[in-house]
Amino acid sequence: MPDLTDIGTDPASTRVVVAMSGGVDSSVVAGLLARAGFDVVGVTLQLYDQGEAARRKGACCAGQDIYDARDVADRLGIPHYVLDYESRFREEVIERFADSYAAGFTPIPCVDCNRTVKFRDLLATAEDLGASVLATGHYVASRALPDGRRGLFRAAEENRDQSYFLYATTQAQATKLRFPLGGMRKSDVRALAAELGLPVADKPDSQDICFVPGGDYAEVVERLRPEAGEAGDIVHLDGRVLGRHRGVMHYTIGQRKGLGISTPEPLYVVAIDAARREVRVGPREALAVRSIGLTDINWLGDVPLLDACAAEQDIYVKVRSTRPPTPARLLRDADGAPSVELLAGEEGVAPGQACVFYDAASGAARLLGGGTIVRAERAGRHLAAAQVA
Repeated sequence: MPDLTDIGTDPASTRVVVAMSGGVDSSVVAGLLARAGFDVVGVTLQLYDQGEAARRKGACCAGQDIYDARDVADRLGIPHYVLDYESRFREEVIERFADSYAAGFTPIPCVDCNRTVKFRDLLATAEDLGASVLATGHYVASRALPDGRRGLFRAAEENRDQSYFLYATTQAQATKLRFPLGGMRKSDVRALAAELGLPVADKPDSQDICFVPGGDYAEVVERLRPEAGEAGDIVHLDGRVLGRHRGVMHYTIGQRKGLGISTPEPLYVVAIDAARREVRVGPREALAVRSIGLTDINWLGDVPLLDACAAEQDIYVKVRSTRPPTPARLLRDADGAPSVELLAGEEGVAPGQACVFYDAASGAARLLGGGTIVRAERAGRHLAAAQVA
Protein backbone atom coordinates (compact mmCIF):
# COMPACT_ATOMS: atom_id res chain seq x y z
CA MET A 1 0.00 0.00 0.00
CA PRO A 2 1.30 3.49 -0.78
CA ASP A 3 2.30 5.89 2.00
CA LEU A 4 -0.13 8.82 1.86
CA THR A 5 1.33 10.83 4.75
CA ASP A 6 3.21 13.18 2.44
CA ILE A 7 -0.14 14.33 1.04
CA GLY A 8 -1.36 15.52 4.42
CA THR A 9 -1.26 14.44 8.06
CA ASP A 10 -4.87 15.54 8.65
CA PRO A 11 -6.82 13.95 5.76
CA ALA A 12 -10.20 15.42 6.68
CA SER A 13 -8.89 18.98 6.29
CA THR A 14 -6.72 18.29 3.22
CA ARG A 15 -8.32 18.79 -0.18
CA VAL A 16 -6.77 16.83 -3.03
CA VAL A 17 -7.68 17.18 -6.69
CA VAL A 18 -7.24 13.91 -8.56
CA ALA A 19 -6.76 14.00 -12.33
CA MET A 20 -9.15 11.23 -13.39
CA SER A 21 -8.65 10.00 -16.96
CA GLY A 22 -11.23 7.23 -16.65
CA GLY A 23 -8.57 4.52 -16.45
CA VAL A 24 -7.77 2.13 -13.64
CA ASP A 25 -4.67 3.96 -12.35
CA SER A 26 -6.19 7.38 -11.64
CA SER A 27 -9.37 5.71 -10.39
CA VAL A 28 -7.38 3.76 -7.79
CA VAL A 29 -5.61 6.95 -6.70
CA ALA A 30 -8.99 8.60 -6.11
CA GLY A 31 -10.24 5.50 -4.31
CA LEU A 32 -7.24 5.23 -2.00
CA LEU A 33 -7.40 8.90 -1.04
CA ALA A 34 -11.14 8.81 -0.47
CA ARG A 35 -10.82 5.69 1.68
CA ALA A 36 -8.10 7.39 3.73
CA GLY A 37 -10.48 10.25 4.50
CA PHE A 38 -9.07 13.01 2.29
CA ASP A 39 -11.34 15.66 0.81
CA VAL A 40 -11.09 14.38 -2.76
CA VAL A 41 -12.28 16.21 -5.86
CA GLY A 42 -12.11 14.40 -9.18
CA VAL A 43 -11.37 16.36 -12.36
CA THR A 44 -11.51 14.94 -15.88
CA LEU A 45 -10.26 16.83 -18.91
CA GLN A 46 -12.09 16.67 -22.22
CA LEU A 47 -9.18 17.06 -24.61
CA TYR A 48 -10.69 16.37 -28.02
CA ASP A 49 -13.96 15.63 -29.81
CA GLN A 50 -16.04 13.22 -27.74
CA GLY A 51 -18.07 12.00 -30.73
CA GLU A 52 -14.96 10.83 -32.60
CA ALA A 53 -13.32 9.35 -29.50
CA ALA A 54 -16.41 7.40 -28.53
CA ARG A 55 -16.21 5.48 -31.80
CA ARG A 56 -12.79 4.02 -31.14
CA LYS A 57 -11.09 2.04 -28.41
CA GLY A 58 -7.86 2.87 -26.63
CA ALA A 59 -8.48 6.60 -26.28
CA CYS A 60 -8.42 8.61 -23.09
CA CYS A 61 -9.74 11.97 -21.90
CA ALA A 62 -12.78 11.88 -24.18
CA GLY A 63 -15.81 9.75 -25.04
CA GLN A 64 -16.39 6.70 -22.87
CA ASP A 65 -13.54 7.55 -20.51
CA ILE A 66 -15.36 10.63 -19.26
CA TYR A 67 -18.37 8.49 -18.37
CA ASP A 68 -16.11 5.91 -16.70
CA ALA A 69 -14.49 8.61 -14.56
CA ARG A 70 -17.89 9.95 -13.57
CA ASP A 71 -19.09 6.44 -12.71
CA VAL A 72 -16.03 5.89 -10.48
CA ALA A 73 -16.57 9.24 -8.74
CA ASP A 74 -20.20 8.33 -8.08
CA ARG A 75 -19.13 4.98 -6.60
CA LEU A 76 -16.65 6.75 -4.33
CA GLY A 77 -19.06 9.52 -3.37
CA ILE A 78 -16.73 12.35 -4.42
CA PRO A 79 -17.51 15.45 -6.48
CA HIS A 80 -16.47 15.25 -10.11
CA TYR A 81 -15.97 17.95 -12.72
CA VAL A 82 -15.36 17.72 -16.47
CA LEU A 83 -13.34 20.61 -17.90
CA ASP A 84 -13.31 21.45 -21.59
CA TYR A 85 -9.61 21.81 -22.49
CA GLU A 86 -10.11 20.92 -26.15
CA SER A 87 -8.82 24.21 -27.59
CA ARG A 88 -5.80 24.23 -25.27
CA PHE A 89 -4.97 20.62 -26.14
CA ARG A 90 -5.22 21.28 -29.86
CA GLU A 91 -2.93 24.32 -29.68
CA GLU A 92 -0.39 23.00 -27.18
CA VAL A 93 -0.23 19.33 -28.21
CA ILE A 94 -1.85 18.40 -31.52
CA GLU A 95 -0.65 21.41 -33.52
CA ARG A 96 2.87 21.10 -32.11
CA PHE A 97 2.84 17.39 -32.92
CA ALA A 98 1.96 18.07 -36.56
CA ASP A 99 4.50 20.90 -36.83
CA SER A 100 7.27 18.67 -35.51
CA TYR A 101 6.60 15.84 -37.94
CA ALA A 102 6.37 18.27 -40.85
CA ALA A 103 9.81 19.61 -39.84
CA GLY A 104 11.34 16.13 -39.86
CA PHE A 105 11.33 15.61 -36.10
CA THR A 106 9.91 12.69 -34.12
CA PRO A 107 7.89 14.37 -31.34
CA ILE A 108 6.55 13.04 -28.04
CA PRO A 109 3.07 14.54 -27.56
CA CYS A 110 2.70 13.01 -24.09
CA VAL A 111 5.53 15.25 -22.85
CA ASP A 112 3.83 18.39 -24.17
CA CYS A 113 0.51 17.28 -22.68
CA ASN A 114 2.01 16.68 -19.23
CA ARG A 115 4.07 19.89 -19.37
CA THR A 116 1.22 22.19 -20.34
CA VAL A 117 -2.36 20.97 -20.16
CA LYS A 118 -2.11 18.38 -17.38
CA PHE A 119 0.34 20.06 -15.03
CA ARG A 120 0.53 23.78 -15.77
CA ASP A 121 -3.18 24.31 -16.45
CA LEU A 122 -4.65 21.62 -14.21
CA LEU A 123 -2.46 22.65 -11.29
CA ALA A 124 -3.86 26.17 -11.61
CA THR A 125 -7.37 24.71 -11.54
CA ALA A 126 -6.52 22.66 -8.45
CA GLU A 127 -5.35 25.81 -6.69
CA ASP A 128 -8.56 27.60 -7.68
CA LEU A 129 -10.47 24.72 -6.06
CA GLY A 130 -8.53 25.19 -2.82
CA ALA A 131 -6.55 21.95 -3.10
CA SER A 132 -3.26 21.42 -1.32
CA VAL A 133 -1.95 19.08 -4.01
CA LEU A 134 -2.80 17.49 -7.36
CA ALA A 135 -2.57 13.68 -7.46
CA THR A 136 -2.31 11.59 -10.64
CA GLY A 137 -2.02 7.93 -11.60
CA HIS A 138 1.41 8.25 -13.23
CA TYR A 139 3.99 5.59 -12.40
CA VAL A 140 6.70 7.78 -10.94
CA ALA A 141 7.73 8.39 -7.33
CA SER A 142 7.87 11.72 -5.51
CA ARG A 143 9.85 12.13 -2.30
CA ALA A 144 11.10 14.95 -0.11
CA LEU A 145 14.79 15.79 -0.55
CA PRO A 146 17.15 16.70 2.32
CA ASP A 147 17.06 20.40 1.35
CA GLY A 148 13.26 20.51 1.56
CA ARG A 149 12.56 20.33 -2.17
CA ARG A 150 10.77 17.39 -3.76
CA GLY A 151 12.51 14.99 -6.08
CA LEU A 152 11.05 12.73 -8.75
CA PHE A 153 12.23 9.11 -8.99
CA ARG A 154 11.76 6.20 -11.35
CA ALA A 155 8.88 3.88 -10.51
CA ALA A 156 9.37 0.57 -8.72
CA GLU A 157 8.10 -1.42 -11.72
CA GLU A 158 10.62 -0.67 -14.46
CA ASN A 159 8.40 -1.47 -17.44
CA ARG A 160 5.71 0.87 -16.08
CA ASP A 161 8.01 3.78 -15.23
CA GLN A 162 6.79 7.06 -16.78
CA SER A 163 9.57 9.37 -15.61
CA TYR A 164 10.77 9.76 -19.23
CA PHE A 165 7.49 11.48 -20.10
CA LEU A 166 7.59 13.70 -16.99
CA TYR A 167 11.08 15.17 -17.37
CA ALA A 168 9.65 18.64 -18.13
CA THR A 169 7.99 18.84 -14.69
CA THR A 170 9.36 21.95 -12.98
CA GLN A 171 10.54 22.16 -9.40
CA ALA A 172 7.58 24.41 -8.55
CA GLN A 173 5.17 21.88 -10.04
CA ALA A 174 6.84 18.94 -8.26
CA THR A 175 6.11 20.64 -4.93
CA LYS A 176 2.38 20.43 -5.63
CA LEU A 177 2.24 17.04 -7.35
CA ARG A 178 1.78 13.61 -5.78
CA PHE A 179 2.06 10.19 -7.45
CA PRO A 180 0.76 7.53 -5.02
CA LEU A 181 1.34 4.61 -7.43
CA GLY A 182 5.10 5.11 -7.90
CA GLY A 183 5.98 2.27 -5.55
CA MET A 184 3.30 -0.15 -6.73
CA ARG A 185 3.05 -2.85 -9.38
CA LYS A 186 0.28 -2.74 -11.96
CA SER A 187 -1.07 -6.11 -10.84
CA ASP A 188 -1.44 -4.75 -7.30
CA VAL A 189 -3.18 -1.64 -8.61
CA ARG A 190 -5.75 -3.76 -10.45
CA ALA A 191 -6.26 -5.87 -7.33
CA LEU A 192 -6.91 -2.68 -5.34
CA ALA A 193 -9.40 -1.53 -7.97
CA ALA A 194 -11.31 -4.77 -7.51
CA GLU A 195 -11.08 -4.46 -3.72
CA LEU A 196 -12.50 -0.92 -3.93
CA GLY A 197 -15.31 -2.12 -6.16
CA LEU A 198 -14.34 0.10 -9.08
CA PRO A 199 -16.01 -0.69 -12.41
CA VAL A 200 -12.75 -0.08 -14.32
CA ALA A 201 -10.71 -2.76 -12.53
CA ASP A 202 -10.28 -4.80 -15.73
CA LYS A 203 -10.29 -1.91 -18.20
CA PRO A 204 -7.41 -2.13 -20.74
CA ASP A 205 -4.69 0.50 -20.68
CA SER A 206 -5.06 3.40 -23.10
CA GLN A 207 -2.74 3.82 -26.07
CA ASP A 208 0.20 6.24 -25.85
CA ILE A 209 -0.95 8.79 -28.42
CA CYS A 210 -4.55 9.23 -27.37
CA PHE A 211 -5.70 11.48 -30.24
CA VAL A 212 -4.38 9.28 -33.08
CA PRO A 213 -7.11 6.94 -34.41
CA GLY A 214 -5.79 3.40 -34.76
CA GLY A 215 -2.20 4.57 -34.36
CA ASP A 216 -2.17 6.19 -37.83
CA TYR A 217 -0.29 9.36 -36.89
CA ALA A 218 0.56 10.03 -40.56
CA GLU A 219 -3.14 10.59 -41.31
CA VAL A 220 -3.34 13.21 -38.54
CA VAL A 221 -0.17 14.96 -39.68
CA GLU A 222 -1.12 15.02 -43.37
CA ARG A 223 -4.56 16.42 -42.58
CA LEU A 224 -3.08 19.27 -40.55
CA ARG A 225 0.17 19.77 -42.48
CA PRO A 226 -0.31 18.52 -46.08
CA GLU A 227 3.24 19.52 -47.02
CA ALA A 228 4.56 16.70 -44.82
CA GLY A 229 3.08 14.25 -47.33
CA GLU A 230 4.98 15.63 -50.33
CA ALA A 231 7.23 13.06 -52.00
CA GLY A 232 11.00 13.47 -52.20
CA ASP A 233 14.28 11.65 -52.68
CA ILE A 234 15.81 8.87 -50.61
CA VAL A 235 19.50 9.73 -50.64
CA HIS A 236 22.47 7.63 -49.52
CA LEU A 237 25.05 9.35 -47.34
CA ASP A 238 27.48 9.03 -50.24
CA GLY A 239 25.16 11.19 -52.37
CA ARG A 240 23.45 8.53 -54.49
CA VAL A 241 19.70 8.93 -55.04
CA LEU A 242 18.22 5.49 -54.34
CA GLY A 243 14.51 6.12 -54.78
CA ARG A 244 11.51 8.21 -53.78
CA HIS A 245 9.72 8.48 -50.47
CA ARG A 246 6.05 9.14 -49.64
CA GLY A 247 6.59 12.15 -47.36
CA VAL A 248 8.93 12.80 -44.43
CA MET A 249 6.20 12.12 -41.88
CA HIS A 250 6.38 8.39 -42.70
CA TYR A 251 10.01 8.04 -41.55
CA THR A 252 12.02 8.24 -38.36
CA ILE A 253 15.69 7.87 -37.45
CA GLY A 254 16.75 4.23 -37.21
CA GLN A 255 13.96 2.94 -39.46
CA ARG A 256 14.92 0.03 -41.70
CA LYS A 257 11.67 -1.50 -42.94
CA GLY A 258 9.28 0.17 -45.33
CA LEU A 259 11.86 2.24 -47.21
CA GLY A 260 10.79 0.87 -50.58
CA ILE A 261 14.32 0.52 -51.93
CA SER A 262 16.38 -2.55 -52.81
CA THR A 263 20.08 -2.61 -51.94
CA PRO A 264 22.68 -5.34 -51.34
CA GLU A 265 23.29 -4.16 -47.78
CA PRO A 266 20.70 -3.18 -45.13
CA LEU A 267 20.19 0.58 -44.93
CA TYR A 268 18.67 2.69 -42.17
CA VAL A 269 17.22 6.19 -41.99
CA VAL A 270 20.04 8.28 -40.52
CA ALA A 271 18.69 11.79 -41.14
CA ILE A 272 15.63 13.67 -42.37
CA ASP A 273 15.99 17.02 -44.12
CA ALA A 274 12.44 18.36 -44.33
CA ALA A 275 13.48 21.57 -46.10
CA ARG A 276 14.92 19.56 -49.00
CA ARG A 277 12.29 16.81 -48.63
CA GLU A 278 15.12 14.28 -48.35
CA VAL A 279 15.27 11.07 -46.35
CA ARG A 280 18.92 10.10 -45.93
CA VAL A 281 19.97 6.51 -45.42
CA GLY A 282 23.19 4.73 -44.57
CA PRO A 283 24.71 1.66 -42.90
CA ARG A 284 23.95 0.81 -39.29
CA GLU A 285 27.25 2.26 -38.05
CA ALA A 286 26.05 5.68 -39.24
CA LEU A 287 23.39 5.56 -36.51
CA ALA A 288 25.98 5.61 -33.70
CA VAL A 289 25.83 8.90 -31.79
CA ARG A 290 28.32 10.18 -29.21
CA SER A 291 27.12 13.74 -28.54
CA ILE A 292 23.69 15.37 -28.31
CA GLY A 293 22.61 19.00 -28.47
CA LEU A 294 19.39 19.97 -26.69
CA THR A 295 16.82 22.71 -26.49
CA ASP A 296 14.09 23.56 -23.95
CA ILE A 297 16.05 21.97 -21.10
CA ASN A 298 14.34 21.48 -17.75
CA TRP A 299 16.82 20.98 -14.90
CA LEU A 300 16.01 19.50 -11.49
CA GLY A 301 19.55 19.04 -10.18
CA ASP A 302 21.06 20.27 -6.92
CA VAL A 303 23.39 22.82 -8.55
CA PRO A 304 22.70 25.19 -11.47
CA LEU A 305 22.79 23.47 -14.86
CA LEU A 306 25.74 25.44 -16.25
CA ASP A 307 27.72 24.67 -13.09
CA ALA A 308 26.98 20.96 -13.58
CA CYS A 309 28.15 21.24 -17.20
CA ALA A 310 31.30 23.13 -16.22
CA ALA A 311 32.09 20.36 -13.73
CA GLU A 312 31.36 17.75 -16.42
CA GLN A 313 28.91 16.01 -14.11
CA ASP A 314 28.37 12.30 -14.70
CA ILE A 315 24.74 11.37 -15.24
CA TYR A 316 22.64 8.66 -16.86
CA VAL A 317 20.34 9.40 -19.78
CA LYS A 318 17.51 7.80 -21.73
CA VAL A 319 17.08 8.78 -25.38
CA ARG A 320 14.05 6.53 -25.90
CA SER A 321 11.35 5.68 -23.38
CA THR A 322 11.88 1.93 -23.85
CA ARG A 323 15.67 1.96 -23.48
CA PRO A 324 17.51 1.57 -20.17
CA PRO A 325 19.49 4.52 -18.78
CA THR A 326 23.02 4.73 -20.18
CA PRO A 327 26.11 6.52 -18.78
CA ALA A 328 26.62 10.08 -20.01
CA ARG A 329 28.29 13.35 -19.08
CA LEU A 330 27.02 16.92 -19.06
CA LEU A 331 29.27 19.31 -20.99
CA ARG A 332 29.26 22.76 -22.60
CA ASP A 333 29.56 22.94 -26.38
CA ALA A 334 31.63 25.44 -28.38
CA ASP A 335 28.93 28.07 -27.91
CA GLY A 336 28.77 27.49 -24.16
CA ALA A 337 25.38 25.76 -24.31
CA PRO A 338 24.70 22.52 -22.39
CA SER A 339 25.29 19.30 -24.30
CA VAL A 340 25.44 15.60 -23.48
CA GLU A 341 28.25 13.17 -24.21
CA LEU A 342 27.10 9.55 -24.47
CA LEU A 343 29.95 7.57 -22.94
CA ALA A 344 28.96 4.28 -24.55
CA GLY A 345 27.28 5.76 -27.63
CA GLU A 346 23.69 5.22 -28.72
CA GLU A 347 21.99 4.27 -31.97
CA GLY A 348 19.03 5.88 -33.66
CA VAL A 349 18.97 9.14 -31.71
CA ALA A 350 16.10 11.09 -33.29
CA PRO A 351 15.69 14.89 -33.24
CA GLY A 352 12.41 15.73 -31.52
CA GLN A 353 12.73 12.91 -29.02
CA ALA A 354 13.77 13.57 -25.45
CA CYS A 355 17.11 13.09 -23.74
CA VAL A 356 16.16 12.57 -20.10
CA PHE A 357 18.67 12.95 -17.27
CA TYR A 358 19.05 10.73 -14.20
CA ASP A 359 21.32 11.12 -11.19
CA ALA A 360 24.39 8.87 -11.34
CA ALA A 361 24.86 8.96 -7.55
CA SER A 362 21.43 7.40 -7.05
CA GLY A 363 22.05 4.63 -9.58
CA ALA A 364 19.89 6.42 -12.15
CA ALA A 365 16.91 6.40 -9.80
CA ARG A 366 16.36 10.15 -9.44
CA LEU A 367 15.07 12.23 -12.35
CA LEU A 368 17.18 15.32 -13.08
CA GLY A 369 15.21 16.73 -16.02
CA GLY A 370 16.02 16.65 -19.71
CA GLY A 371 15.50 18.39 -23.02
CA THR A 372 14.46 18.01 -26.65
CA ILE A 373 17.11 16.60 -28.99
CA VAL A 374 17.96 18.96 -31.86
CA ARG A 375 21.48 17.85 -32.79
CA ALA A 376 23.33 14.55 -32.91
CA GLU A 377 27.02 13.95 -33.64
CA ARG A 378 29.12 10.85 -34.17
CA ALA A 379 32.88 10.64 -33.78
CA GLY A 380 33.17 14.41 -34.01
CA ARG A 381 31.09 14.56 -37.20
CA HIS A 382 27.62 16.12 -37.38
CA LEU A 383 24.88 13.85 -38.61
CA ALA A 384 22.72 15.31 -41.34
CA ALA A 385 19.84 15.28 -38.86
CA ALA A 386 21.34 18.44 -37.39
CA GLN A 387 20.13 20.29 -40.47
CA VAL A 388 16.53 19.66 -39.49
CA ALA A 389 16.89 22.22 -36.72
